[in-house]
Amino acid sequence: MSQTAACPLAASRAWVESFVVKHDICPFAKRELEHNSVRFVALPASDPVEAMQGLIEECRRLDSEPDIHTTLIVLSDGVNDFDDYLDLLGLAEALMEDQGYDGTYQLASFHPDYCFDGVEEDDAANYTNRSPWPMFHILREASIEGALKHYPDSENIPLRNEQQMRDIGRQQLAEWLHALR
Repeated sequence: MSQTAACPLAASRAWVESFVVKHDICPFAKRELEHNSVRFVALPASDPVEAMQGLIEECRRLDSEPDIHTTLIVLSDGVNDFDDYLDLLGLAEALMEDQGYDGTYQLASFHPDYCFDGVEEDDAANYTNRSPWPMFHILREASIEGALKHYPDSENIPLRNEQQMRDIGRQQLAEWLHALR
């Protein structure tokens, strides 16, 4: 096993660099990586209370550190099952709203077994949100709005990504993701 695969943070950063940026899944990721404004942090999800405390701590860090534009919380254990992950995601979204972060931060979700509602599990399009480890991605809503103003045809990013994943093919995508684990 490579050292990257052994470490959830290293594997997650490698995924962002070698997949998300390389394939332009998020057209804004490269700039933020180059500016060192992406924070990667690992949290265990085996204790949901501890995970939720960590999530809110990261929101507070973003409140106090404007140079951090986004945080990827890598859930290092406890939510390997996608349904368990979705349950935790629901708690996270409710907690962020309860803590007054609705409209300030947005959660994007990634999981090794991610499957969009109404999409077949083996559809390559799911790889737009499949990652080597379960993750919550905290994004500043103001940053998203600002970036989208300068990006032509932003509403078609998801459709473009889905088609790109289908063009690459599920088998190749699965091999790449597996190599990072």
